Amino acid sequence: MPQTIAPPDEVEPKRAKGTGVRFAYDSLRDEILSLTLAPGALLDETTLAERFGMSRSPVREALIRLAGEELVVTLANRSTIVAPIDIQSFPKYVEALDIAQRMNTRLAAELRTETDLATIAKRQRDFVAAVKTRNHLAMSEANRAFHMAIAQAGRNPYLSAFYDRLLNQGRRMLHLHFEFLEKGQGGLLLTDEHDDMLDAIRQRDVERADQLAHAHTRQFQDNFIDYMRHSYLSDAVMSAAG
Repeated sequence: MPQTIAPPDEVEPKRAKGTGVRFAYDSLRDEILSLTLAPGALLDETTLAERFGMSRSPVREALIRLAGEELVVTLANRSTIVAPIDIQSFPKYVEALDIAQRMNTRLAAELRTETDLATIAKRQRDFVAAVKTRNHLAMSEANRAFHMAIAQAGRNPYLSAFYDRLLNQGRRMLHLHFEFLEKGQGGLLLTDEHDDMLDAIRQRDVERADQLAHAHTRQFQDNFIDYMRHSYLSDAVMSAAG
């Protein structure tokens, strides 16, 4: 059964009129993406309104926005929970991500401008800086921004929008991915691959950009599967010990 989140000891101070929805949305989205709010956690409007020091209306609107991003789910009894992470659909998710990542990266290599290159390089520096903080929420946002800069260089708004949706849907899995790599390997990940992708785009090497984008997806897939395998075995050992 999902558990209702407990309000903090202190109620958040009231905000200026018109900022409540954004504040509730940003707060809940960050907590969902960082897994502070676990998949399946119950989101009670009254409890959240008390926590944020606002009426239920802005909380309800924030939840509607989050539902549009598939981060929360409304059940048949009209209660709202944090969307589960559907592990069974992971292979299909990776398949879609691979196609979107390769197509956007290919287009970027073909169509990029010098301004695009400067933006992608800036986003990569931002990602490297985020990695050094080991703040997984900042890392996943910087990673999304890097890849979306590539997508924008490809100049196909339909592919870009599809890619953005997939990247956002995968951010909680990426959070687990980062955590597993930190614990298992004592280091991080991905920055060299980003540099290689940027170099291929700079050189207008469409085929190499495609290959690197594909390898990038596979690296994420393999490491996440390793995480799941390790997590499953750990849970099995704990159950046996119990």
